[in-house]
Amino acid sequence: VQLQAFGGGLVQAGGSLRLSCAASGRTFSSVAAGWFRQAPGKEREFVAAISWSGGSTYYADSVKDRFTISRDNAKNTVYLQMNSLKPEDTAVYYCAARRTGWATAPPSAYDYWGQGTEVTVSS
Repeated sequence: VQLQAFGGGLVQAGGSLRLSCAASGRTFSSVAAGWFRQAPGKEREFVAAISWSGGSTYYADSVKDRFTISRDNAKNTVYLQMNSLKPEDTAVYYCAARRTGWATAPPSAYDYWGQGTEVTVSS
């Protein structure tokens, strides 16, 4: 599975962005996927995860009720809708997928990673 994330950019606080993660490979529709982010000088952290069917989703407390993860398996794409953005959401955002297993938080559980897309939220 190869992943490519895009959709980042510069936005003012309170604004919205939608990130997309396009996947290649026939197995993508059968694997869990997630979004992570890494701010300068910080470790990569979990943002959201989604089961292979899209029926189950999980969020970090810091983004709950502001971000929504979804997927369209017909398009081999996972999305992250980000609303009410805050300056502390500024980071490089990465999408990832697991070879097997449930949607989960630890980055070490993910086998495939896309290149990051940068999100900058100005105050």
